[in-house]
Amino acid sequence: MNYWLVKSEPNTWSWDDQVQAGSTGWDGVRNAQASNNMKKMKQGDQALFYHSGKQRAVVGIVEIAKEYHPDPTDASGKFGQVSVKTLKPLPQPVTLQQIKAEPAMQDLALVRQPRLSVMPVAKKQFDRICKLAGTGDG
Repeated sequence: MNYWLVKSEPNTWSWDDQVQAGSTGWDGVRNAQASNNMKKMKQGDQALFYHSGKQRAVVGIVEIAKEYHPDPTDASGKFGQVSVKTLKPLPQPVTLQQIKAEPAMQDLALVRQPRLSVMPVAKKQFDRICKLAGTGDG
């Protein structure tokens, strides 16, 4: 299994929206590097759900339910999406400030490339974020 982080502006698609939907396409990604990361996602992989914007915190975990496929919101047909399903909320949000304070997170794309919307996360980092959130498992 591989681990990821996906970012969303809460005023566009929030964790509450994700929970209500249960499963949805992760659409609208137009950055080539983020799109290439989605192409590497496999069914069953897990992703940290991150609220960008003012909140800047990991708030939940989703699972990749369907691998890369066409994004119906892209008229050009160049970009795709994955489908994600809600797994669980984190007991406590883990802020970007907390993540940046962790020495083991300095090579995390969230710290190095803050504008990237879909990024890989090492299992060790995924587990550490879960521990910071008050859950020991991923």
